[in-house]
Amino acid sequence: MPRAAVCTAVGEPIEVVDVDLKPPQAGEVRVRLGASGVCHSDLSIQNGTLLVPTPLVLGHEGAGVIEEVGEGVDNVQKGDHVVISWVPQCGDCFFCQHDQGELCESANTAMATNGLLDGSYRFQRDGVDLGQMAASGTFSEETIVPATGAVKIDDDVPMTSAALIGCGVLTGFGAATNTADIREGDTVAVIGCGGVGLNVIQGARYAGAERVIAVDMMPNKLDLAKQFGATDLVNASEGDPVSKVMALTDERGADVAFEVIGLGPTIEQTIAMTRRGGQSILVGVPKMEVMLNVPAFFGVVLQEKTIKGCWYGSSNVHTDVPKLARLYSEGQLKLDELVSREIKLDDVNDAFRAMEAGEVARSVIVY
Repeated sequence: MPRAAVCTAVGEPIEVVDVDLKPPQAGEVRVRLGASGVCHSDLSIQNGTLLVPTPLVLGHEGAGVIEEVGEGVDNVQKGDHVVISWVPQCGDCFFCQHDQGELCESANTAMATNGLLDGSYRFQRDGVDLGQMAASGTFSEETIVPATGAVKIDDDVPMTSAALIGCGVLTGFGAATNTADIREGDTVAVIGCGGVGLNVIQGARYAGAERVIAVDMMPNKLDLAKQFGATDLVNASEGDPVSKVMALTDERGADVAFEVIGLGPTIEQTIAMTRRGGQSILVGVPKMEVMLNVPAFFGVVLQEKTIKGCWYGSSNVHTDVPKLARLYSEGQLKLDELVSREIKLDDVNDAFRAMEAGEVARSVIVY
């Protein structure tokens, strides 16, 4: 009977309780978690930014060891170390076949139901079904996930670092290397230097950007941005960040600008600081009611700007997760430095508070 962090209702503190976990069905695996990152999307469910039915086991950024495999599973076996993908990519649907696995149709079904790929549930509390966030439920000592959402990695990658690959790293690094078209020598701007934004920065440098302008209101986050490869720092609390980015780029703007917060005003700033012919990449998850207010002719057509959404770093998890693990092992990807605090499962509410206050890049639950 594992312990799990359960969101019982919007606005209520997370409850850490004992839960029941059914065995894996065909095409599923049971994972004993080693670590789970505490991501802003988890908080977004608890505070109602993302409207998801409750109760459910939170967590979607995790790594662990396979404990049991269901019928028909052949991509992993007991004892394998895996990163959990909250978009379990089937490989067979229209989008997977068109190299857009992040939009996988079967994964969307799980997202909509808070269950697994067949819409059913494996977690229970006192005989009542519990959903699990994004077919993952990594705020639990053990979980059941689709086998297509368990990606094998080498055993020598520490769990605390491997867990972060599953969301923040894959989303940020992928936004820069998959979603955007960064060319050698480009100037990139990144608004929002939390866990995902830091990975946009290191992804942009990996893709060949010569300059990366980090924009944030928190000095501690800007200090981290410099460690992750930012060449210029803009404190948005000290004046208009668009004007500052324009001044740093001979008034042209950035070749590629990323928004990694999900707020209407910062989205508009991102588009405004993108040069003519450049790309604005929207990575942050906005509230449902946020609308873009961009002049179609003068703001987009005349300037030939591209505004592009990014979901899960436009990543193919089956190739990108092993690639990122390899880059880490080769010393080309910072993961350990993302971990601000290692915590216990019981500390998850305080981790949410610290994240809201901007105190951390990532808190990581260590089991």
